[in-house]
Amino acid sequence: MTTAREVMTPGAECVQTAQSAADAARIMTEAGVGALPICGPDDKIKGVVTDRDIVVKVLGKNRDPGSFPAGDLNQSEAVTIGADDDAEEILATMARHQVRRLPVIDGDRLVGMVAVADVARSLPNAKTGELVEALSYD
Repeated sequence: MTTAREVMTPGAECVQTAQSAADAARIMTEAGVGALPICGPDDKIKGVVTDRDIVVKVLGKNRDPGSFPAGDLNQSEAVTIGADDDAEEILATMARHQVRRLPVIDGDRLVGMVAVADVARSLPNAKTGELVEALSYD
């Protein structure tokens, strides 16, 4: 059984809710990623911000990314996966919530991120195809 811990990219960073959208963009650029978990003062995950979120919700609406709080970019609920959850649960969670990236937690602690690319590299082609199809459905 393949687990999220085996599929994930380890060492994900958080952007704090009080940091700005510009801070989130800088962290993404430095890390070479397109999404970051958003963490509150308690270091618990509040959501995920993507590079697209910054473009659409901040830049596209002529808001100042230097003063726009990253915490205002999170979704209504934080969708995560447990580090020891199996690959089927990763696929089901991504499909159910229509997300392409999932923070991986071990207890309360962020330990990594699973992206569709991680799934594609780790699982058989048929399973990857099923996930892509589920995420592409309108």
